[in-house]
Parts: sequence; C-alpha cells; structure tokens
Amino acid sequence: MTELFFVNSLWIMLGAILVIFMQGGFILLEAGSTRMKNAGHIAGKTIFSFGIASIIFWAVGYGFIFGSNGNFFVGMSDFFYSGEETLETSYSKAAFFVFQLAFAGIALTIAFGGFAERAKLSVYLIFALIFSSLIYPIVAHWIWGGGWLAEHGKQDFAGSTVVHLTGAMAALAATILLKPRIGKYNKDGTANNLHGHNQVFTALGVLILWIGWFGFNAGSTLGVEDGFFGFIALNTNLSAAAGAISALLISWAIMGKSDVPTMLNGALSGLVAITASCAFVETWAAVVIGIIAGLLVFYGARLVEKLQIDDPIFALSVHGLAGVWGTLSTGLFAAPELASVGKPGLFYGGGLEQLGVQMMGVTVTAIFSFAVSFIALYAMKKVMNGIRVTKEEELMGLDLSEHGSYGYPEEFTNKEQKSSNELVVHSPLNTQS
Repeated sequence: MTELFFVNSLWIMLGAILVIFMQGGFILLEAGSTRMKNAGHIAGKTIFSFGIASIIFWAVGYGFIFGSNGNFFVGMSDFFYSGEETLETSYSKAAFFVFQLAFAGIALTIAFGGFAERAKLSVYLIFALIFSSLIYPIVAHWIWGGGWLAEHGKQDFAGSTVVHLTGAMAALAATILLKPRIGKYNKDGTANNLHGHNQVFTALGVLILWIGWFGFNAGSTLGVEDGFFGFIALNTNLSAAAGAISALLISWAIMGKSDVPTMLNGALSGLVAITASCAFVETWAAVVIGIIAGLLVFYGARLVEKLQIDDPIFALSVHGLAGVWGTLSTGLFAAPELASVGKPGLFYGGGLEQLGVQMMGVTVTAIFSFAVSFIALYAMKKVMNGIRVTKEEELMGLDLSEHGSYGYPEEFTNKEQKSSNELVVHSPLNTQS
C-alpha cells in the first residue's frame, strides 16, 4: 500500500466525519425551527434514525448501490459488507463505505423534515427501514453505481438529486398524508406562522451544515493528488454565500424586513444547488447558481404555504427546488474542461443534450421517490391506524407523549408549577373569611 493510498483514505474519512457531523447541524436546525415542546423528540429521533440508516446501509443499501452483480436498476452484491480491503483502488474501501453511509443518513434526515411535530415515532422507525433500503439506494445506483442514468452521463457530483431531491420528495409525500399541524391554517385558507423556538439554534445548525458541506462536496473527490478538492470547496462556499445574500435581500425588498429564517434557508439552498455542479462549473457560475437558489427558496416557501402544504423545516424549497435547480444548472454551466462526466452545458456550446439528461434525471427521481414513499406511508396509515399522533398528543408535544420527558424539563416544570399555583390562588375554596 502506497503513501497516496493512506492520504486518500484519510481524506475520505475526514469527509465522512464532516458529513456525519452534519446530523448535529440538522438537530439544531430542525429543533430551532419548531416548537419547544418537540425539541427533545427531534434530537432523539435524529440519532436513532441515523442508527437505523447505518445498519440498513451495511446490510443491503451499499450492495444495492455499488454491488457488481446488478443491472441498470439495482446492484446485487456486497450485502452485509465485510470491510475487506483490496489494492484495486487508491483508497480504503472501508473508508469509502463509511463516507457513502453518511450520505444515506443525510438523505433520510431530509425526508424526515416533512414528518416534523406530528408523526408517530413508530412511523419514523418503519419508514427509515423502507427509505434506507428501497428508495435511496436505488436512486443512488442509477446515478453513482453505474445504473442507467450514469450510462446517459447524468451529472450529480455530490448529490443534489441523489441525496437532496430524493429526501425532499419523500418529505412531500409525508406532509401530504400527515396533513398540516394544528393551528397552521385558518378556515379561510390563510396561514399562521408557527414560529420556531430558537433562531440561535437554527443559525448555529446552518453554520455546522455549511462546514460539513466541505466534506459533502470536496470529500467526494475521493483523493487529494491533484488538489481539485480546493476548487470544489471554493465553489461550495461561493454558492452558499450568494444564496444567503440573495435570500436576505429579496425578503427585505418584498417584506420590508430582512427575515432571518429566509436568509438561513438561502445559505442552505445555495449549498444544495452547488452540490451537483461544484466539480463541473467555473467560480462565476457558482455565484450565479447560489443567487438563483436564494431567490427560489424565498418564492418556493411562499408557494408551498399558499398550497396549504405544511413544511416545517422547508425541506421542499431548500432541498427540493434548490436540488432541482442545482441539477439543471450543470446542463447550462458545465464547462468543457470540467465536464469529467457527461457533456458541456448549453452556455458553452454543448446544446440541449446535457440539459435534457439532467431534466430526465430530475423527473424520474422525483416520481420514483415520491411514489414509493407515498405508497409506503399510505399503507402504514391503513395498517397502523394512522401515522399521526392524536390531537391531544400533538398539543401536549411529542417530547412528553412519545418519550415521557421534556427536552426542556425545567422550563415546562416551572410553567406547570406556576399554573398549579395560580389555580390554588384563584380557587373559590382558597378564600379568607
């Protein structure tokens, strides 16, 4: 084994660690964007969901994606992955396995954004099994595992389609079947803003995700020998920055106030969009991609709300719309000298061919992920006597109803004590003669 083997393997493991640490960013982002009474539940289900994704990926997910004895649709070997090393690659295959496992975990976490604050814990568990075995791995095989979209030259360097769009479409199926949270919409169809309980948590979560994205995108080079990972990191940062700025400015111009959640979602949308194209476009295009992603997340969130789709974590606009835009952007901006997969984009004289491939990939991925997710959740809804908690449990909060304890025990204990004292003070039995 050469020195390059060890260096590349170390780089891949660093990328895997950064991507796994993104789960911490999602905990803060999702908990901060929702109500206090569900914070502990959100944190806990994120950890156990990653645990389920890890076991399923080891058992069948990796084999369905990268198995050599497969076909255009799915791989069919390397199940219950053993971790054996060979000299066939310039990096550790076990490190590569952990890196890919981290991506599968992120896709599942994105999908669960559509379940927030109203799904039963048992639904998370069962859907995690289905998504991690039958949805994500099949899409990943089509594009990254030598499947039929790879044969057409589909460009998706680090997962705008594979990870983000796949997760977002599963989230869409969930939020349609679960229906809006109590109090989200009025009888006349107007929406109420169910504010998240901690914008500082949300901002810190976005920053952690931003840092983790360097593992997501730059780590996907799977090597350090040519230094190309630095260029990808540069494109990643530029797009995130442009997305944050454009989202803040458009919210300021339209709403009269610079909305903090919109700005944070703009940064994320820039990251999601550049994930497909970070290795294929020049730096100026990365800025353009981020700017458009920031605008899309603002208008997309408003459209989703107008359609009375309750998306608490903005999975549809941040990961869905930005994922679509990022995937299509390579069909426009892929530079000839950077198009290591597929062909140059429209603006470089490549015509409409690559854009057509990108559109085909987006369409089939969205339909497949949504359809399988919807069918699975609909079947669970019929078999399990519903997939949503009761009205009483939702009002109480999932911390207490699903886990028997609060994420903020002192806060709620103090409120309960205060309420109890007020009842005693105002009781008609507590009067002085």
